Amino acid sequence: MKNRESPCAGEQDRSPESDEDSRREILHSQFSILKAPFDPAFRYNPESMYYPVMLRVKDEPCLVVGGGAVALQKARALRRAGADVTAVSPEFSPAFLKLPVRRVRRRFRTGDVRGMVLVIAGTDSRAVNEAVYKACRRRSIPVNVVDVPALCSFIVPSILRRGPVIVAVSTGGQSPSLAKALRRQLEAILPRSLGKTAVRLGAARRRILRALPPSPARTRLLKGLVR
Repeated sequence: MKNRESPCAGEQDRSPESDEDSRREILHSQFSILKAPFDPAFRYNPESMYYPVMLRVKDEPCLVVGGGAVALQKARALRRAGADVTAVSPEFSPAFLKLPVRRVRRRFRTGDVRGMVLVIAGTDSRAVNEAVYKACRRRSIPVNVVDVPALCSFIVPSILRRGPVIVAVSTGGQSPSLAKALRRQLEAILPRSLGKTAVRLGAARRRILRALPPSPARTRLLKGLVR
């Protein structure tokens, strides 16, 4: 009879000292990368900068390829924005089954992207991801393959929400971890009441636009809403 615990035997033999040594090696490696001489070949090229934009996808057909945790996260975000989401995957996680989206239980087909305004692939198959990307590019459909910038015509920033206020942080695909760290710092700074403030300012702005014709005075009044 095989010992089912044998694969873990090496881990059980590790001492606290060896674990500490491993952590030190990892930290040393990380600091070595940061302190390494800068290679001009990897200098940031501003000509490759992304164009930031907010997309209105309410009631628009969007496709998510994948049925796991990553695809679920993207499908939820699209549903939150009001998109009409279709998900294609041979299998779906239990949580995915609770999401109000159209689920197609099969492998991805290139025709699945037809009529979509936006497509996101969140699979662990390189072949499927590349097929999704190529199908979308042939039809000029915006496509994002999660964590594969080379297969993206757009990338998704790290998002902070305060009601209608949305703060998007991106490093242009250079370091998603840095973008998330910056978002967490902003979360600590921006009050949760910011969303209510934006709603009140929006109502005041609409009243002014209805009551006054275009004029320098109206412009000054609108700018004076926020000091």
